[in-house]
This record gives sequence, structure tokens and C-alpha cells, in this order.
Amino acid sequence: MMPMGSVTVRLMLLRRSPFCMVATFGVAAMCSSIARADDVQTYAFGVGVQRMPAWMGASDHRNQPLPYIDIDLPDIGELSTADGLTLDFVRGSHWHGGVYGNYLWGRTHDDLGPLGGKIASLSPRFQGGGYVEYVFNTRWTVGMHASHDLNGAGSYVAAYGDWQLPNVWYIQHSLELQWQAMSGPAMRRFFGVRPAEAAAIGTIPWRPQGGGENAHLEYDAFVPTSRHTGFALAIQYGRLLGDAAGSPLVKRYGSANQWSQTLAFMVHW
Repeated sequence: MMPMGSVTVRLMLLRRSPFCMVATFGVAAMCSSIARADDVQTYAFGVGVQRMPAWMGASDHRNQPLPYIDIDLPDIGELSTADGLTLDFVRGSHWHGGVYGNYLWGRTHDDLGPLGGKIASLSPRFQGGGYVEYVFNTRWTVGMHASHDLNGAGSYVAAYGDWQLPNVWYIQHSLELQWQAMSGPAMRRFFGVRPAEAAAIGTIPWRPQGGGENAHLEYDAFVPTSRHTGFALAIQYGRLLGDAAGSPLVKRYGSANQWSQTLAFMVHW
């Protein structure tokens, strides 16, 4: 039997929502993120594919090839295509916090399909902010992060809880529950419908306000194939909330139910 390395994985899908996209770089282009248990420097690189909603709120999906990078330096920070950038300034035995940065997907003319040219395309945006996390033990963590567009008016906040499940053979897996909210400008950017757009697609105009945008549950797993290689899997179900779910774009041309799946092969040491 081949020896297997020991890593604790926490996969956070790159969704078409504002964290790690926003969804969450996840956050840039991605697929998963590795978190370690033993306070050692860890480096992971790989490639994968993600099946994701074509645009935030869409009912159809597309397959996106994704690179994977995760560099974790304990007491310094982490750079990941899944979780973005964190720089640690609070390094207690339970409390952690510091600077948070991420990348937010937009939507292209092709992503919009039949709506292309009728609804505005959106360029990607970088975000900057901060995060705080409380580690109860090696299995249970809660936290939140807040950020603002570096080249726009949107602001975002997310609260989450991660639970590392007992290993099954060499397979490491976890669950994450997360709630996300957007400011009014961010909500209108992704879910608003201007009068001219409404006339073009045959719906009513929509000017949403800020508030809860999405809640999701995610299952992550890491299946090692050797001491330094393995497959990472993530399955996420999200539900749009509030004015996001009420948008004519979602109700008529999309779905409030948002599914994403990611598979990646990676090398770590």
C-alpha cells in the first residue's frame, strides 16, 4: 500500500457570487484550497475543472478549466486561487484575523447566452478588506470577512462555519455553511434591471436594495493518490436570497437554486 501524506483540506468553490468569484482566487479562477493542521509551510499546485452557473443567478451551467495554487505560510498568511489572499495580524491560539483580498467574477456576452447584448456584461473586480476567524478546535472553525471593490462601489460580507468530518480511510472531507450579503450598489450591479434592459427582455425594471444575497452548503473532499498528490472534489448547493432571488433575471431567465461542482488534481508538499 502506498504511503499517503497527511493534509487537511478545505475546498471553497470558485462560484459566480461575490466571494471567491465571491464567489469567491475564488476566488480567481479556481477549485479548492488546502488548509493544514500542523503549522508547517505548505505549497500546492494543480489543475481542474469547475461546472458553475453561467452567470450569477443563471439556471444553465458552463465548464471552466481552472488552475489551482495554494501557498500557506503559518503566522504570515495564505495565497490561494480558492480563498484569495490573507495576511495575518491576529495570531492567537483561537483568534485569527487580518487583511483579506479576493477576485470577483463578472459576466461576459457569451456567458449571458440569449441575454447577451440585452443585459450589461460585467468586468471582473478585485476586492480588499479584512477577516476574523475563531478556531474552536482542529475540527470546528467559524469566521467572517468583509470587503469592498477596489475599482467599484460594491461591498460584501460573509459569515461561515467549517466542520472537518472524521476521515474515511485516507479520504479527508469537510462541510462548510456560509451566508453572504451585498450592499445596494453590488446587488444592483448583478441583479438589477434598468428600464432599457427590461424593455429588451420583456420584464419589469428592478432596483434591488442591499441585504442577504446567498446561503450555501458545501461538501469538500481530498482523495490522496500518493504522499504528495491527490484529487480534490467540491460540491456546493446555494440558494439566492432576498432581492437577488426576486430579480426578474433570476425568476424568468435563471434560478434561485445554484449548484457548482469542482474536480482538481494537485501536487502538494
